[in-house]
Amino acid sequence: GACHHSYILAICRHPGISQEELARHICINKSSVTRHLSHLEEHGYVERKQSTADKRVTLVYPTQKMLEALPEVKRIVREWNEYLTEELTEAELEQFRSVLDRLSARARQYINCKDEAEA
Repeated sequence: GACHHSYILAICRHPGISQEELARHICINKSSVTRHLSHLEEHGYVERKQSTADKRVTLVYPTQKMLEALPEVKRIVREWNEYLTEELTEAELEQFRSVLDRLSARARQYINCKDEAEA
Protein backbone atom coordinates (compact mmCIF):
# COMPACT_ATOMS: atom_id res chain seq x y z
CA GLY A 1 0.00 0.00 0.00
CA ALA A 2 0.91 3.64 -0.42
CA CYS A 3 1.67 4.28 3.24
CA HIS A 4 3.37 0.99 4.07
CA HIS A 5 6.75 2.59 3.38
CA SER A 6 6.47 4.50 6.69
CA TYR A 7 5.97 1.25 8.56
CA ILE A 8 8.75 -0.57 6.70
CA LEU A 9 11.29 2.19 7.28
CA ALA A 10 10.41 2.60 10.97
CA ILE A 11 10.29 -1.12 11.79
CA CYS A 12 13.57 -1.85 10.01
CA ARG A 13 15.20 1.11 11.73
CA HIS A 14 13.81 0.09 15.15
CA PRO A 15 13.36 -3.71 15.26
CA GLY A 16 11.40 -4.70 18.36
CA ILE A 17 9.60 -1.35 18.54
CA SER A 18 6.32 -1.51 20.44
CA GLN A 19 3.11 -0.90 18.53
CA GLU A 20 2.50 2.18 20.68
CA GLU A 21 5.97 3.61 19.98
CA LEU A 22 5.49 2.88 16.28
CA ALA A 23 2.21 4.81 16.29
CA ARG A 24 3.94 7.81 17.88
CA HIS A 25 6.93 7.53 15.57
CA ILE A 26 4.91 7.63 12.35
CA CYS A 27 2.12 9.89 13.70
CA ILE A 28 -0.73 7.46 13.16
CA ASN A 29 -3.30 6.45 15.76
CA LYS A 30 -2.92 3.10 17.49
CA SER A 31 -5.99 1.47 15.95
CA SER A 32 -4.79 2.29 12.43
CA VAL A 33 -1.34 0.93 13.26
CA THR A 34 -2.90 -2.30 14.52
CA ARG A 35 -4.86 -2.72 11.27
CA HIS A 36 -1.83 -2.01 9.07
CA LEU A 37 0.36 -4.36 11.09
CA SER A 38 -2.24 -7.11 10.74
CA HIS A 39 -2.10 -6.65 6.96
CA LEU A 40 1.72 -6.66 6.94
CA GLU A 41 1.78 -9.73 9.19
CA GLU A 42 -0.71 -11.60 6.96
CA HIS A 43 1.61 -10.95 4.01
CA GLY A 44 4.73 -12.08 5.87
CA TYR A 45 6.43 -8.70 6.37
CA VAL A 46 6.32 -8.42 10.17
CA GLU A 47 6.25 -10.62 13.21
CA ARG A 48 4.56 -9.46 16.40
CA LYS A 49 5.61 -10.82 19.78
CA GLN A 50 4.42 -10.19 23.30
CA SER A 51 7.01 -8.39 25.42
CA THR A 52 8.55 -10.60 28.10
CA ALA A 53 9.00 -7.52 30.31
CA ASP A 54 5.36 -6.37 30.01
CA LYS A 55 2.73 -8.79 28.69
CA ARG A 56 0.48 -5.85 27.70
CA VAL A 57 3.05 -4.65 25.16
CA THR A 58 3.33 -6.05 21.63
CA LEU A 59 6.70 -5.72 19.91
CA VAL A 60 7.09 -5.59 16.14
CA TYR A 61 9.97 -7.16 14.22
CA PRO A 62 10.77 -7.15 10.50
CA THR A 63 10.82 -10.52 8.76
CA GLN A 64 13.42 -11.51 6.17
CA LYS A 65 10.85 -10.61 3.51
CA MET A 66 10.63 -7.05 4.84
CA LEU A 67 14.40 -6.72 5.11
CA GLU A 68 14.71 -7.85 1.48
CA ALA A 69 12.11 -5.23 0.41
CA LEU A 70 13.86 -2.41 2.30
CA PRO A 71 16.41 -1.36 -0.38
CA GLU A 72 13.65 -1.06 -3.00
CA VAL A 73 11.42 0.91 -0.62
CA LYS A 74 14.29 3.28 0.18
CA ARG A 75 15.00 3.74 -3.53
CA ILE A 76 11.36 4.53 -4.33
CA VAL A 77 11.07 7.02 -1.45
CA ARG A 78 14.37 8.70 -2.41
CA GLU A 79 13.37 9.02 -6.08
CA TRP A 80 9.93 10.37 -5.16
CA ASN A 81 11.43 12.95 -2.78
CA GLU A 82 13.99 13.99 -5.40
CA TYR A 83 11.27 14.39 -8.02
CA LEU A 84 9.07 16.48 -5.73
CA THR A 85 11.86 18.81 -4.67
CA GLU A 86 14.03 19.06 -7.79
CA GLU A 87 12.62 22.46 -8.82
CA LEU A 88 12.99 24.04 -5.37
CA THR A 89 15.89 26.32 -4.54
CA GLU A 90 18.03 25.49 -1.51
CA ALA A 91 16.31 28.30 0.43
CA GLU A 92 12.85 27.00 -0.50
CA LEU A 93 13.88 23.48 0.46
CA GLU A 94 15.15 24.68 3.84
CA GLN A 95 11.92 26.61 4.45
CA PHE A 96 9.87 23.57 3.40
CA ARG A 97 11.77 21.31 5.81
CA SER A 98 11.25 23.79 8.63
CA VAL A 99 7.50 23.95 8.02
CA LEU A 100 7.33 20.17 7.65
CA ASP A 101 9.12 19.71 11.00
CA ARG A 102 6.57 21.99 12.66
CA LEU A 103 3.64 20.18 11.04
CA SER A 104 5.08 16.80 12.07
CA ALA A 105 5.38 17.99 15.66
CA ARG A 106 1.73 19.13 15.58
CA ALA A 107 0.65 15.80 14.09
CA ARG A 108 2.50 13.88 16.82
CA GLN A 109 0.89 16.07 19.47
CA TYR A 110 -2.57 15.46 17.99
CA ILE A 111 -2.12 11.70 17.72
CA ASN A 112 -0.75 11.45 21.27
CA CYS A 113 -3.67 13.48 22.66
CA LYS A 114 -6.22 11.47 20.65
CA ASP A 115 -4.73 8.14 21.75
CA GLU A 116 -4.70 9.26 25.41
CA ALA A 117 -8.37 10.27 25.14
CA GLU A 118 -9.27 6.84 23.71
CA ALA A 119 -7.33 4.94 26.41
